[in-house]
This record gives sequence, structure tokens and C-alpha cells, in this order.
Amino acid sequence: MSRANFLRMIVVSLLLALVLRPEWFAPMFAPFTPPGAAVIYDRTSLLSLSLSHLGIVALASVAAIVVAVLLAILVTRPQGKAFLPLSRTIANMGQTFPPVAVLALAVPMLGFGAGPTLVALFLYGILPIFENTMTGLSTLPPATMEAARGIGLSRRQRLLQVELPLALPLILTGVRLSVVTAIGTATIGSTVAAHTLGEVIIAGLLTNNTSYVLQGGLIVGLFAVLIYDALTQLEASIRKRLGVK
Repeated sequence: MSRANFLRMIVVSLLLALVLRPEWFAPMFAPFTPPGAAVIYDRTSLLSLSLSHLGIVALASVAAIVVAVLLAILVTRPQGKAFLPLSRTIANMGQTFPPVAVLALAVPMLGFGAGPTLVALFLYGILPIFENTMTGLSTLPPATMEAARGIGLSRRQRLLQVELPLALPLILTGVRLSVVTAIGTATIGSTVAAHTLGEVIIAGLLTNNTSYVLQGGLIVGLFAVLIYDALTQLEASIRKRLGVK
């Protein structure tokens, strides 16, 4: 087993233990717990919070990927170049307004719960995917595109069989940045009653219980590290298969 795989196994094991058997870490967190307070967060199952947290991130990320990639495809076609300024405005919208502001604006329309969090993560995640997809589709080797036209591929065939596969490594880079950012940002969803790991962190802040903050932060951090690593490995594998550096 390589050193990298050994480290991955350790991180996965640590994450599983924190989520499934948090009581094992009571001695480690005890020094950070106020007198008389609970050491381990037990108001809600950490597994339930983790699954809900990842589910919200996954839904928002899938929506962001679909919208960002479609917008990038549109503006890189000859007939869609006029929509580039509008597309950039849409993509930049989430970065212009902080997620907290989006939550505040979305709550009156969607109510409390996962809805406002999904909207905030969706808007915040579009930009890196859009920009990377647009760059990938705009910088394809001219010789490759000419060869695709030369063998009689239609525009749709060139897009699906040549352009998107070649641009995929760059697209995945944008997806990786977007997803990892969403994992951390999703914690603020608990301020509007979304079922996320932010619930643990917020409970710790409200009760001055640092052990809760450490538990929530550590789990979120480990999820981010593992997902970042998985997407990096996937990107490297695709680059190797395509012969792209």
C-alpha cells in the first residue's frame, strides 16, 4: 500500500469514527468543555447531520454544474456569444452577494429549512464551474477541431465526442473548487434551520462549548479533504487517459 493510500485510509477511518462513535473521542474533547456541560454533541445524530449536510451540498452542486456547463456551452457557440455578458452576470451573482445575505433574502420566500441554503450554495457554486468550462471549451487545439470537422462530425457530435471530453479536466477543476467551498459554506445553513453540521458548531458557539465547535469543524474539514482528494484523483485519471498535462 502506498503512503498516500495509507493516509487516505487513516483519514477515512477517523471520519467514520467521529461520525459513528463520537463517544470514543470524549477524552480528547473533554479539556475544551465547560464544567458540567456535555462533552460530545448528542442532541442529534452526527450521522444524520452528516448525511443531510452532504445531501444539500450534492443537490446544490449538481444544479450548479448543469446550469454553469449549459451557460458555458451557449456562450462558446457562434450564435450564443452575444449572451456572454448576461451569462457572466448570472455566474457572478452568487459571488457578489455573500451566502448569508442570500439566506436572509431567500427565507421570506422559501421559509426556514434547506431551501434557502440550497439557493445560496447553488448561486455561490456557479462561477468557478462556468469560468473553467468556458476556458476549456475556448482553448481546444485547433488541429483537433479541424480534424473533427474533416471526418464529417456534426456540431452536436463535435461537442459531445470531442469538445466536452477534452475540456473535462478543466471542468472538474471548477467542480472541485465549487464542491469543496460548498461543504464549508453549508454550515451557515443551520442559522435558518437547515439540517447541517453547522448545527453542532452553532450550538457550541451559543453555549461557549469549544468541544462542540471542534467536533463540527473537524468533521466538516475531513469531509472537505476527502472529497477534494477524490475529485483531484478523478481529474488526474482523466488527464492521464486523455494524454493532457
